[in-house]
Amino acid sequence: MGSVQRAMRLLETVAEHEHGAPAKQLARETGLALPTAYHLLRTLVHEGYLRRDKGLFFLGEAAERLSSSGAEQKRRSTVVEALAHWRDLIGVPVYYAQYRNGEIEVLCVSDSPGNPAVDEWADFRETGHAHAIGQCLLAQLDDEARRDHLDRYPVQSITPYTVRDGHSLLRRLERTARMEPVIERQEYALGTVCAAIPITLGNTAATMAISLPAHQAGRLLTATQQLQDEIGRLMGSLAISISI
Repeated sequence: MGSVQRAMRLLETVAEHEHGAPAKQLARETGLALPTAYHLLRTLVHEGYLRRDKGLFFLGEAAERLSSSGAEQKRRSTVVEALAHWRDLIGVPVYYAQYRNGEIEVLCVSDSPGNPAVDEWADFRETGHAHAIGQCLLAQLDDEARRDHLDRYPVQSITPYTVRDGHSLLRRLERTARMEPVIERQEYALGTVCAAIPITLGNTAATMAISLPAHQAGRLLTATQQLQDEIGRLMGSLAISISI
């Protein structure tokens, strides 16, 4: 344990020196005996956590991967906390999804026993034409990307309310205003209504969405507006985090 603690102190000290630092300086700043510092520095270089260049030590690729992973986890935690807050505030399940690499990906869902999320009874990726999340993401794509998606995942009726064909869906998507929420009523799951709010992150299509039981459909527009207001308030701090 002592060796691990000393190695961590060395890593932290190296991280404080953007332009690198020699072994003697690192030993002095960490309070380590020079032979001990040399031994630990050699080990950390061997394992890829440090690199040595012209007698100076810098963070290595392994340490940078740890830093990147930690930052990603922090960003994801920010999103998870925001969705949980909105779930409790509005009293609805909240979803976050992106269109990445030609696929619809639901990246985070926050629900509760009293407000459960929609059961993914049909693959969300293959049925984007039928649910609010998919329709919202497809509406943000350019025409070529949209048609490519529908060529790979053709429109099919999965409930009596699902759009009937690709031509009808494309006309609907073309009429959707760029930042207008998408409302869907029982097109994906009978007994469920949904709304999705578009979020543009540079060239990435993204959305926050909610769902409600059909008997609470009267709440859908109010809840959607409430979520939209909340997103607007936090969008500055979430702009980086929601790229998880």
